[in-house]
Amino acid sequence: MGNILLYAVFSFGLQREDFLNLLLLFSLLFLSYAKTMALGQQNFNFLLGAGILCRLVFLCATPNLSQDFYRFIWDGQLINQGINPYLYTPNEIMGNALFHSSNSAVLHEGMGSLSAKHYSNYPPLNQIIFAISTFLGGGSVFGSIVVMRLFILGADIGTLYFGGKLLGHLGRSPKEIFWYFLNPLVIIELTGNLHFEGVMLFFFVWAMYLVSLGKWKWAAPVYALSILLKLVPILFLPLFLRHFGIKRSVFFYLGIGLTALVFLLPFYSAEFFDNYGKSIGLWFSNFEFNASLYNLIKIIGIDFFDAKPWLLVKSYGKIVPMATIAIALGLTFFRKNQNLPILLGSMLALLSSYYIFSSTVHPWYIIFLIVLGVFTTYRFAMVWSAMAVLSYFAYSHPDFRENLWLLALEYLVVFGYLLYELLKNHNTLQHFRKKFNLD
Repeated sequence: MGNILLYAVFSFGLQREDFLNLLLLFSLLFLSYAKTMALGQQNFNFLLGAGILCRLVFLCATPNLSQDFYRFIWDGQLINQGINPYLYTPNEIMGNALFHSSNSAVLHEGMGSLSAKHYSNYPPLNQIIFAISTFLGGGSVFGSIVVMRLFILGADIGTLYFGGKLLGHLGRSPKEIFWYFLNPLVIIELTGNLHFEGVMLFFFVWAMYLVSLGKWKWAAPVYALSILLKLVPILFLPLFLRHFGIKRSVFFYLGIGLTALVFLLPFYSAEFFDNYGKSIGLWFSNFEFNASLYNLIKIIGIDFFDAKPWLLVKSYGKIVPMATIAIALGLTFFRKNQNLPILLGSMLALLSSYYIFSSTVHPWYIIFLIVLGVFTTYRFAMVWSAMAVLSYFAYSHPDFRENLWLLALEYLVVFGYLLYELLKNHNTLQHFRKKFNLD
């Protein structure tokens, strides 16, 4: 009951500019979460009910830590009027006679100037959910929010279901999935702030469960759906090469490609790839938030080499994809990914490396690491999810200024705990390799 009250305060009485109260609420929620998971004595149905009730608190609330939902509704309304959201920026279409909406001004202002001047970067299946939500929501902001929230709530329950089954196949307790389902960052950022990583993770976990059963032909289209929600699972595609072997991998990739093509075709036009590529490229070359390694390089570059910040982030953005590809290839050819637990561990290592290199790590990005961590022996992502609240200090300043001391504290704790786990799990790793004859 105490947690439900805290989530109620969070959803109806908090603004993201109020950093101290945000920090206090997050701290109390994570203390309760850590205590619950450490005890591990409650029955499955009790934990399930608690997780659902905490999410239902947000059902009628307007997201207060993110304004992305305004763009979701905007894109959904465009589709419902037969307009391709990838072909026009909101600034270009405002006042266009082709677009009729009673709340277009509210949506345009709410999404912010940065979103309004760029093309949509949300993949096709995400766009379809936006369209369904705005249609069922009657075109209103409130109605659309409620429908989107129900999508995310249903996806989280699905992740709980398939995640528990996957844990069982790995010889682990299904209750370990509550490391995800009860995590405050998961509840707040997904159900509360309407980030669709939760729906992407549902399809990802479902696909991995099918892989664990050997049903890779069925896993391919389901995995494609996760990519069509968010592009992140594309990172892991090379890792399946050793898991399936060359022949099966070709058909697995083909199944993913054909499924993606089906969803891409309704949105295809000559300008689609150019516009979409421009939007995706911004994440590598223009944006920076809650970075670890990048901030260190930026400090050194500015203080010692007089580097220009706007040029530094563009140059750095060209290096990140190359570094990520190199790590992915290394994990593909030098890890024994034939075994599913090792494959999941490789995914965790690859995505963690990408976020360490990245110049933009929004708190809800970490949620994918939480899911992957559930299926391994590593829990540093849970620590990271607790420390990520420090990044929200930037919103307490009108000019959106980050506090590098707080970010340093965040990453010292996270990397410190990761180092502890790496040392602790060294003997576990050796035992695991002997057990599966991987030496």
